Parts: sequence; C-alpha cells; structure tokens
Amino acid sequence: MKLDAKLLEVLACPLTKQPLHYDETRNVLISKQAGLEFEIRNGIPIMLLDEARKINN
Repeated sequence: MKLDAKLLEVLACPLTKQPLHYDETRNVLISKQAGLEFEIRNGIPIMLLDEARKINN
C-alpha cells in the first residue's frame, strides 16, 4: 500500500523533527539523521520511537 504524498509532506521524525524519506519498496519511513526506520502498517506510519528499528547510515 503506497503512502499518501500529502501525508508524507507533514510527517517528521519524532526524535529529530527532520523530514523523512519514504522507501516505497520496503514500505518504511527513514530518518537518516536519527538512523531509524518506521514501519508502515495498513497504510498507517508507526511513529513510535519504541517501535522504530535502528539502521546503519
């Protein structure tokens, strides 16, 4: 399920408050500054820091 472009414009990383990158192939939102990715479930971004996954920058 593709994320709505309007929603992506207003979402920001809950830790850094910076814009997020949408990885459409993996269906996740990525915060490069924080080194975190946020899963999207049923079209809803899960923006909880406790549920974020760490990534390698």
